[in-house]
Amino acid sequence: MSDATPAEDAPSAKMRWIARVGALILRALALTWRIHVVNDGGLRAERAAGRAVIFSLWHGQMLPLLYQHRGEGVAVLISEHRDGEIVARIAAALGFETVRGSTSRGAARALIGLVRTLSGGRDVAVTPDGPRGPAKSYAPGALVAAQRTGAAIVPVVAAPRSTWRLRSWDSFMIPKPFTRIVIAYGEPARVEVENLRGAADEAPRFQRMMEEAERVALAS
Repeated sequence: MSDATPAEDAPSAKMRWIARVGALILRALALTWRIHVVNDGGLRAERAAGRAVIFSLWHGQMLPLLYQHRGEGVAVLISEHRDGEIVARIAAALGFETVRGSTSRGAARALIGLVRTLSGGRDVAVTPDGPRGPAKSYAPGALVAAQRTGAAIVPVVAAPRSTWRLRSWDSFMIPKPFTRIVIAYGEPARVEVENLRGAADEAPRFQRMMEEAERVALAS
């Protein structure tokens, strides 16, 4: 039996309105951004070979990265918490599919959704520090999906020159108008273990890969 309440299952008209307006504001704001992409050769090679990938991004950097990959049919994992509903609707307006769940709620359903999507040849995006943190701390959920499907994980970070930050656990960033944003990718990497416990043990390696991608972005 689901642990969701009827109120959670039926987003309010206010929430739908906020999501609709949020998507419009994001599109208008993003048209002014000057985006510079670095080190995406590995990603392009995976796509040229027809292989689906798992984008790994920090929760607080979602906004510019969602815009960068708009309209590509990527499925993004979004929490079942109420605040996740707004993000899910904004993502849908940008052309993303959504898989609902997280490490704290709906984890099994989320994993099944990720594996099914990857097996169907479509990319997915996950925030390994979401939905509640700690910020920039790599939880192993994405690694389990990678281990089960053989899909490569592609770290990706965004570094705006000028940004607003919300007073949230992840210091959620909203890049300012006309700012330069560096989007840096790490090299695609696979989880080369045969069991789920081994996949979870790989988290420190992917944490380091995210940190290296961030260093590249900040230096570019």
